[in-house]
Amino acid sequence: MLAACSQHARSTIEVRLPLTPTPSAVSIIPLMAGHSRWSKVKRSKGISDVKRGALFSKLAKEITVATRLSGRDPGFNPRLRTAITTARAESMPVENIDRAILKGTGELEGGGTIEEIMYEGYAPGGVALLVETTTDNKNRTAAEIRHLFSKHGGNLGGSNSVAWMFKRHGVFLLEKADPNTALEVSLEAGADDVRTLDDHSTEVICPPDKFDTVDKALRAAQLIPTASRFLYEPENQAPSPDPETSAKVLALIEELEDHDDVQTVSPNCIIS
Repeated sequence: MLAACSQHARSTIEVRLPLTPTPSAVSIIPLMAGHSRWSKVKRSKGISDVKRGALFSKLAKEITVATRLSGRDPGFNPRLRTAITTARAESMPVENIDRAILKGTGELEGGGTIEEIMYEGYAPGGVALLVETTTDNKNRTAAEIRHLFSKHGGNLGGSNSVAWMFKRHGVFLLEKADPNTALEVSLEAGADDVRTLDDHSTEVICPPDKFDTVDKALRAAQLIPTASRFLYEPENQAPSPDPETSAKVLALIEELEDHDDVQTVSPNCIIS
């Protein structure tokens, strides 16, 4: 039986919203979820120089790809705006950001060779994983991702072997926001879901085509996201694996996330 994990978080409380609610009609239902997908964002201030360099490399690739796909003006390129905001929040030097943009426009060499590639596979226990990467050497990356799956008792699958289980969403993390204000602003801007996490931060979920609208609405209300990104979540969440299997899956996810070319890892079940 296939497992499906939406987040590999230790403990989360979600505010579940109907698809077309009014602020006065929203009910708050606490739910347990898994290890927070924002854990690396919140721990980044204490990372070593080596790991910070790897983080800057990942952020630079995202900036380059976003620029190449939709132009260098953050005002008309929400993906680039988000990438730059995230890079600044991680104290990435301005010259690194500028260089990544120039690679994306073609004014510096190297940007045209970076590709976005999705890898699909199964972790121990049949847990499905989507792995988003940006790479300048797809053969090397494919071999290394395959090795990590095998090392941890999983296996890499073919195209659409697990992607059909997932749906793409825009996700925003608000660390210092009044939940009621975030709820009202997000709903009016077209968000689908608002979740209150166990550390009292707030997560806003929206359709991809509402990402820019929600981003601008949050900022206009002085609700500045700590981080934001596009992520994949399962359409139907599968049962969590047992504790022993969960530990194996989490080890694979963490090693994938540490890979220089990996941007996000999305499981199709809760890993507790």
